[in-house]
Amino acid sequence: MKRVVVTGVGPVTPIGVGADAFLHAQHQAKNGIRTITLFDSSELSVHIAGETDIDFSDYIEKKEAKRLDRFVKHALVASALALQDAGLSEDDVAGEQTGTCIGTGIGGVDTWEEQSEVYFKRSPMRMSPFFIPTLISNMASGHVAMRYGLLGPSSTVVTACATGSGAVGDAFRMIQRDEAKLMLTGGTEASITPMALGGFAVMRALSTRNDSPETASRPFTASRDGFVAGEGSGILVLEELEHAQKRGARIYAEIIGYATSADAHHITAPAPGGEGAVRAVKWALKSAGIDPSEVGYINAHGTSTPANDLNETVAYKTVFGDKDRVPPVSSTKSMTGHLLGAAGGIEAIATAQALYTSVLPPTRNYLEPDPELDLDYIPNEPREKQVDYALSTNFAFGGQNAALVFRRFA
Repeated sequence: MKRVVVTGVGPVTPIGVGADAFLHAQHQAKNGIRTITLFDSSELSVHIAGETDIDFSDYIEKKEAKRLDRFVKHALVASALALQDAGLSEDDVAGEQTGTCIGTGIGGVDTWEEQSEVYFKRSPMRMSPFFIPTLISNMASGHVAMRYGLLGPSSTVVTACATGSGAVGDAFRMIQRDEAKLMLTGGTEASITPMALGGFAVMRALSTRNDSPETASRPFTASRDGFVAGEGSGILVLEELEHAQKRGARIYAEIIGYATSADAHHITAPAPGGEGAVRAVKWALKSAGIDPSEVGYINAHGTSTPANDLNETVAYKTVFGDKDRVPPVSSTKSMTGHLLGAAGGIEAIATAQALYTSVLPPTRNYLEPDPELDLDYIPNEPREKQVDYALSTNFAFGGQNAALVFRRFA
């Protein structure tokens, strides 16, 4: 089996765009949550979200941008940044040895809402002929492949909040099996829209701290009251080790393990005790060939919802034996909000950067401990610590779970 390393990262997030900006924002425990500006949210119960601040015209021609949903635009920008960060040109990556595996949890919801209005208010035959090819979830992978002439494996993962991790894991396996030398992979999302947020709001899944957006996302705290939606993309360049070394690439980390599991329990609620999460993490560690005691950091799913944070904490204690054996845990969603299908991509980036810099990102807004949640959540400030192995985990509606294992490359 081939060894797989991370050689480039392209985060497009509410706290920063590009590798350096995203890293510095984590180290500053920066807040990316604010009052919604993308639409009038006055009819909703929720008025806050993590929006990206980016001028797409810097990366995408105006004519092309009109035919792209925002989730695809995010992926195109993130891919350009990842390639730049990896020191790769278009000529370097074009061809059959490079592939794409980019997922999205919801896809072109903005396009769906826009064209639904045309359908109901005007006529079905007045809808855009680009409606379907703008909407469908595989267009992020498709457009990135077309932009750079990537002729290798191409796939799309759609597993709700576990999407980004699943995409990175699938791309990792493709390189392991020598189906590609290089993959652009991760997740993308743009669901800060009236229907998408309205849907989450009526489920009562979202925080309603509209008067304090900067403290609304507070994973693992006693007063957590729901997640804060975010948007953006996290794309990584994964590369076969020898291929990377031949060109003298900078290596952030090595991916050595990946696994998925199903709760088979409920459409939204996690299995009691995080049983599905336990299986995903155990199987990922088994595939990596390491013992739980070797893990030095966990980038958690950490959504800031009562059920997830409790069950996730219980799951880690089950995997590692007891609370004192669980390594430091943090949730970067405390800063970015929950990017849904893009979450696993940007959190894989955060994990790789933590191994590379020996600085673990904090859990922002850790304001008051919950007696039932008794792990080391790296509260409020980053922590300098060199670790050799790290986990990145994501758990989704539908009971789909994913876990990635990274190793410090030395």
